[in-house]
Amino acid sequence: MIRKEFHGIIPYLVSPVNQKTGQIKTDVLKQLSQDLIEKGVHGLSPLGSTGEVHYLTREQKIEVVQTVVDAARGRVPVIPGVSAYTISDAITQINEFVEIGVDGVVLILNTYFPLSKTAIIHFFSTVAKAVKCPIVLYNNPKFSGVDLTPEIIIKLSEEPNIQYVKDATGVTGRLVSIINQAGDKIKIFSASAHIPLFVFQLGGVGWMSGPACLLPKQSIDLYNFANSNQWLEGLDLQKRLWQVNEIFQKYTLAACIKTGLEIQGYEVGGPIPPLSPLNTDDKLTIKKVLDTISRY
Repeated sequence: MIRKEFHGIIPYLVSPVNQKTGQIKTDVLKQLSQDLIEKGVHGLSPLGSTGEVHYLTREQKIEVVQTVVDAARGRVPVIPGVSAYTISDAITQINEFVEIGVDGVVLILNTYFPLSKTAIIHFFSTVAKAVKCPIVLYNNPKFSGVDLTPEIIIKLSEEPNIQYVKDATGVTGRLVSIINQAGDKIKIFSASAHIPLFVFQLGGVGWMSGPACLLPKQSIDLYNFANSNQWLEGLDLQKRLWQVNEIFQKYTLAACIKTGLEIQGYEVGGPIPPLSPLNTDDKLTIKKVLDTISRY
């Protein structure tokens, strides 16, 4: 497969589901994907936390990925999330997505029993050796229960197929350790809405971003400020975007993004049960924040 460089602003896409039939609302997802590409995003990432990957069936996941790949038409990389407990399941999912036409995957290790450092490294390295597309490691110990420490990431950077890491810890010191020891062998994406500018300053290549689904222009502006060394302008914008991070922390991520998209006219529907929809007051709060930042 022809490999594309991953960089810039890559929104996490929601998974619009008809709550009565369980069918993916492919027309809505296709329109959202096309609109984000036309607004200048550098890639699309379905089936992440925002995409409620843990709440979808295999058939729904395939339909989501197929819809986004069809909408992208090769214009930007499509990098879906793959969430798995076992090595064999991860490989199976990735191979199915490669057949559809994805450019890479964000690999999420699920756990029930605690895993040793050796077991974690074995999982990722074995999968990486078995598949053809580039792998983005995802480190979000708060939700996954697995902490990809700098030591683990530096070791995994020796695998040619592991080329990126998306870090959601928000701990910049970890990123400095990785950059100092792994160098160019692995590139870093911010996944935390409050520090992307600082990740750019450290040499990060992009932001896999929840806010970019709702605020693509502002997210792209932040990336462009960093690329042109306009750090003061970038810091001002980072402060404005902090309001979005605050509502992400207050409400369930998928429910928050879906509510914002509904406000913007995309009929994505509510979160997948047992996740709860937001009430009227919560929706008004989100609308006020989006209105404030959109005036930037």
